[in-house]
Amino acid sequence: MPKALHEHFANLPEAALQEFTQWCVTQQAREAGYEFTPNETKLGELPTEDYIPELVGQFMDMTRKDIRTGLVATFAGKQADNHSLSGLPAMVDFVSLYVKHLFPAEGNDEKQAEELITKASEQQFEKLSQIAQEHNVKLSA
Repeated sequence: MPKALHEHFANLPEAALQEFTQWCVTQQAREAGYEFTPNETKLGELPTEDYIPELVGQFMDMTRKDIRTGLVATFAGKQADNHSLSGLPAMVDFVSLYVKHLFPAEGNDEKQAEELITKASEQQFEKLSQIAQEHNVKLSA
């Protein structure tokens, strides 16, 4: 069985974590129905250790508008806490879980929801693998 996505975060350079986070909150979130454009003036020339929290904060402020997204955030936070990561890997883990679980919109049955989450998970792993390769890191199985 391949490693879970979060097991790779601690082994990636910060630049790769930043790139993956940007992809999650802009491109993958768009597929889930959330159009997000970061406020680049606030991001400016922030170093990665400040950039990722600012980007995630902006995204959360934009998306957490109702009970459903609040519950998704709580669920993602609890799941990320169980993964026992710290620092930037923990934040990237949280936002990847949050975005992945935004996919099942209200009205979907349980089977449809699971299919959407599985597809989102596969997309995340593919993108993380691509980014890791660009940063000369091989994800282990």
